[in-house]
Amino acid sequence: MKVLVTGASGLIGSAVCARLSAEGHEIVAAIRPGSGPLPMAAREAVEIDMAHAGGPEAWAPHLKSVGAVVNCAGVFQDNPRDSTQGVHVTGADALFRACENGGVRRVIHVSALGVDQERPTAFSATKRQGDTLLMARNLDWVILRPSVVLGRSAFGGSAMMRGLAALPVMPAMRHTGQLQVVQLDEVADTVAFFLAPSAPSRLALELAGPERLSMSEVVAVYRKWLGWGPARSFTLPDTPAHLLYRLGDLAGRLGWRPAIRSTTEKEIALGSVGDPARWSEVTGIRPTALATALERQPAGVQERWFAKLFFLKPIIFVVLAVFWIGTGIVSLTAGFREGVDLLLRTGAGTLAAPGVVAGALADIAVGLAIAWRPTARLGLYGAMALSLLYVTAGTLFMPSLWGEPLGPLMKVVPILVLHLVALAILEER
Repeated sequence: MKVLVTGASGLIGSAVCARLSAEGHEIVAAIRPGSGPLPMAAREAVEIDMAHAGGPEAWAPHLKSVGAVVNCAGVFQDNPRDSTQGVHVTGADALFRACENGGVRRVIHVSALGVDQERPTAFSATKRQGDTLLMARNLDWVILRPSVVLGRSAFGGSAMMRGLAALPVMPAMRHTGQLQVVQLDEVADTVAFFLAPSAPSRLALELAGPERLSMSEVVAVYRKWLGWGPARSFTLPDTPAHLLYRLGDLAGRLGWRPAIRSTTEKEIALGSVGDPARWSEVTGIRPTALATALERQPAGVQERWFAKLFFLKPIIFVVLAVFWIGTGIVSLTAGFREGVDLLLRTGAGTLAAPGVVAGALADIAVGLAIAWRPTARLGLYGAMALSLLYVTAGTLFMPSLWGEPLGPLMKVVPILVLHLVALAILEER
């Protein structure tokens, strides 16, 4: 049948699109503008921001000839780009009402394990509200509540596990609950099962793995999969751990989606465990242990690169933003006189002081652009353009700088390369 999949560019949504396409379904992929690449399996694309789509009428044109809807859209924490209330409640309710009005009976909704209980995060509370709204509709609904989802692809928490596995010393958090991680392929298989005409409906299922593991044990399994021996670990004290989560929140306010945020702190303290018996009883799917699943898909160099770059990525962007903002501030303060003298040596004359100010403000603007996620790409290109401008001007007017002991022009080359690396790893999906 023709199936509309929301959140189609996400971790779960893209896997669902691939699985359903393999089953012969025609996929209409609904993605937020700029959220990520369109899945290859999609026949049609719908660019729509679920949080700001409006009422059911916004979805009505996209539901023509659609036989079922799979809602994989989700937001982990509020920030300037994301709204848990908008996606999980307002947007989801508009979609569900549109399905009811348009005669699309089958709706499969991906929620999260544990949201049927009281949990102290906006993520869980709004997911629970979305579940309740769907259950109130006259639809053949199915609610899937997966635990932490792990698979070949990685994003968010699943990516963080790999990043932790790459660290030579494992920082263990003191307040973490147990996890029953579930495989991404099995979540997609479950969605495919419930699209069958004979499949049951109006039920909610917990999708959990067969074993309870601590976060450290999950990371240890990944480390073995990546081909590395056991890592030494230490318990991270509460104060620095709390600071890391707050820094993650700050990055979130700047438009980034770090895996470590205050929602992570609260959710991992509670853990993610459930009973997969009902899931297996209804679908016949037997959840696979993490080590067994990883044995079936050996890690390659790309997985090792990703794991090692995971925590280097934020460091690279922080360093570049601070570098450009810092050079601008220094040029306007302690280094102002030296900068003016340098330009006077090139024959700038009365333009020396304004030139230093203009260059400093350009540096600061580039640094701020790199720090703000929506403008980070533009900031990186701007930084490279400024670097090339400085090198060109220095070569033309003061070629002796190439022979300076501290290499002021020579050092621009590795800086340019680091900007290219930042561009290469900028995308989050």
